[in-house]
Amino acid sequence: MSIPAELKYTKDHEWIKIENGVATIGVTDFAQQELGDIVFVEIETVGETLNKEDVFGTVEAVKTVSDLFMPVSGEVMELNEELEGNPEIVNSEPYGGGWMIKVKMSDDSEADSLLSADQYSELVSV
Repeated sequence: MSIPAELKYTKDHEWIKIENGVATIGVTDFAQQELGDIVFVEIETVGETLNKEDVFGTVEAVKTVSDLFMPVSGEVMELNEELEGNPEIVNSEPYGGGWMIKVKMSDDSEADSLLSADQYSELVSV
């Protein structure tokens, strides 16, 4: 299982990469393995400003449907349109082509409460 050191993580199994106040967000390798084959990603929050821990979309797998939670507050600027026709990218490239949204962060300090790769690794190794 891959847990890139340069990313931050949530207890809800989202990852976040921050560059110049813009956060790219997706689900972790652990999450996609737990979900199984992902068949649909629904995100209808582009243009909306959401708070940390708000639901920004859902991911549907063969076994279940799971909510996706905002790791930080901000405006959803972009969604990965590639997922519309190829949701399985989340399974094959959770940290690359399987990213889900880009968010203009409203409060950079919220990133301080996210988990490091080591902390996330501890969380999922239980």
